[in-house]
Amino acid sequence: MSFSENKKSSVHHVVIIGGGFGGLYAAQTLAKAPVKVTLIDKRNFHVFQPLLYQVATGGLSPADISSPLRGILRQNKNTEILMGEVKKIDPKKQTVQLKYREISYDSLIVATGANHQYFGHEEWADRAPGLKTIEDALEMRRRIFIAFESAEKETDPKKREAWLTFVIVGAGPAGVELAGALSEIAHGTLKEDFRNINTKDAKIILVQSSDRILPSYSPVLSAQAKASLEHLGVTVLTGSRVIEMDNQVITVRRSDEIESIKARTVLWTAGMKASPMAQHLSECTDAELDRAGRVIVNPDFNIPGNENIFVIGDVANYSHGDKPLPGVASVAMQSGKYVANLIESRLKGKTIPPFRYMDWGSLAVIGKHAAVVEMGFLKLSGFLAWVFWMFIHVFYLLEFDNKLIVMIQWAWSYFTTDKGARLITTPGEHPTIELEEHGEKLEKEPLDELEENVVIKNLDSNVTKSYVISNHYVTLENNK
Repeated sequence: MSFSENKKSSVHHVVIIGGGFGGLYAAQTLAKAPVKVTLIDKRNFHVFQPLLYQVATGGLSPADISSPLRGILRQNKNTEILMGEVKKIDPKKQTVQLKYREISYDSLIVATGANHQYFGHEEWADRAPGLKTIEDALEMRRRIFIAFESAEKETDPKKREAWLTFVIVGAGPAGVELAGALSEIAHGTLKEDFRNINTKDAKIILVQSSDRILPSYSPVLSAQAKASLEHLGVTVLTGSRVIEMDNQVITVRRSDEIESIKARTVLWTAGMKASPMAQHLSECTDAELDRAGRVIVNPDFNIPGNENIFVIGDVANYSHGDKPLPGVASVAMQSGKYVANLIESRLKGKTIPPFRYMDWGSLAVIGKHAAVVEMGFLKLSGFLAWVFWMFIHVFYLLEFDNKLIVMIQWAWSYFTTDKGARLITTPGEHPTIELEEHGEKLEKEPLDELEENVVIKNLDSNVTKSYVISNHYVTLENNK
């Protein structure tokens, strides 16, 4: 008997869209409630986003910071998990439409998170990947280590310098942590690995539009974070805005000055916007959106005029004093728990106190023995902040094996400066490889499938060679 058949239609059905912090904490809180829960996510795993930058820089592997949703919720006998994408929400019929089925709901929780914000320049997305998902982190990792590999075989000094120049746009916590980790790679991890380049020559440039990095932190901690980054060799450009970007040049405006930076690798950590689901909710419920595309919600997180549709986490604009709650993990966790408790209390005919956000503080790590922590009146930097940062991040990893593996990896990296996940991968497509022969450039036709001929012509002669690719072996046939 299926899960759906095993549940009577009278049981209150809670559908949760999104398996991030908000959706997952809501599902966990409803584990013992007299409801049926359906959690829908495009992926079958939950990812601990605060450590994505360590995957992007080879310090951790994707599985170290990810957990299968079915494993996390295994003991929730009232919960089913569906891997799929919601195409449509119908508030009148109280249904969500997936590609392969329609699901009815009594209460709907939308926790679909946020995407990258390119501020009207969506064409920059291919040039400068963001950091929101495991796939994003793997793409960043691929570009970072391909840059070092390409510099190793580049003979032109200017082109080599461009390969060894990394521009990070956005100096919030993610940008600061990424810049610090990248500097540690260049100056520590890789320093003995190459023969034709000195990885210490790498330039890491952090670009921030406001007048200081970590603008949500106190000015004192921002200044200390900047000093720590500069000590690691990072160039910090504040009051600077990217105005143009092409394949090899980044144009930055600083006051009235225009600066061009030749860089082959650009990484984006500036700003975020709500997922496309927010726009769909606006269209089907007349919900109001803010400038970042987030749904403006009532004090109990529901949409005005739709008491049974709740929006939480990064996709919600929840008024908190004179500004909305920030898009951080703690907000998603607390809002997920609150909405779950609210639904259960309503079913029992009870009320609960209004939502009150508990600010757990802000943390950002710059490098070994360098971090900043701000928790109310408590402000820390340096070694103590670094230890506190590590403890908090290990504590909030969901499963024990993740905690253990991450601690072991960090301990190994601390004593050896080595990062063992420095793999170049290209999910879903063949890696782009420059074929070379005696220093001559070769023209490569696209490879669509294995077991076919790839004809490569030497541009400086009439020689044509056919590379037969079969079962991962390459056979050379000289056709001249």
